[in-house]
Amino acid sequence: MAERVLNALGAADSELSLSIVGDRSIRRINREYLGKDRPTNVISFSLQEGEYGNLNPGVLGDVVISADTAAREAEDGGITFHERFCSLLLHGILHLLGYDHERSGEKEAARMEAKEAEMLAVLRQEGLV
Repeated sequence: MAERVLNALGAADSELSLSIVGDRSIRRINREYLGKDRPTNVISFSLQEGEYGNLNPGVLGDVVISADTAAREAEDGGITFHERFCSLLLHGILHLLGYDHERSGEKEAARMEAKEAEMLAVLRQEGLV
């Protein structure tokens, strides 16, 4: 799934790490790195930003997904765990590629939402989601 998303987004030669954790671990990560003392569904850490962002352009960064939160959100949304997990993975990868919905205003948030919807449609058509 990650490979297909990277290919479709023009980042076929890029690398990322993926960690699947529980709510306790993602809450700790969220608290320590983002100052939010609560579990969340996905966190991305870009290695392309900051002072040393150009050291290794092929390594995008890290995506951390809480399986616990993904399972709850899937159940609440009436979808499968797989579908929710794939959408969170896509969301995390988009963040690594520079898409943002939190810090850059409504226009950028709309751009990210549109790309996410477009990619999910492609992945569904290919039977990956």
